[in-house]
Amino acid sequence: VQLQASGGGLVQAGGSLRLTCAPSGKISTIKVMGWHRQVPGRERELVASISVSDGEITYGESVKGRFTVSRDSAQNTLFLQMNDLQPEDTAVYYCSSFVRLGTTYWGRGTLVTVSS
Repeated sequence: VQLQASGGGLVQAGGSLRLTCAPSGKISTIKVMGWHRQVPGRERELVASISVSDGEITYGESVKGRFTVSRDSAQNTLFLQMNDLQPEDTAVYYCSSFVRLGTTYWGRGTLVTVSS
């Protein structure tokens, strides 16, 4: 599975961005798609994930109420709508696809920078 993420950029605090992740390859093997983010020197953290089979969604605590994850099942595309962005949301955002225990694929990441 290959993942191509896009949509990052520079935005002022309070602004919005929409990230897109387009998977390719053995898409039928994907069980969960998600977004994670990482700041240098810190561990990668979950932003949001969505189950392919039943659409169950999980959000990281820090983004609840501001970010919305969605998936276009026809195009197998994953989205992350980020509203009310804050400087602490600045990070590299990675798209992920969980296939089975021990097998998760990661995209290259897209940088989101929020200025105060």
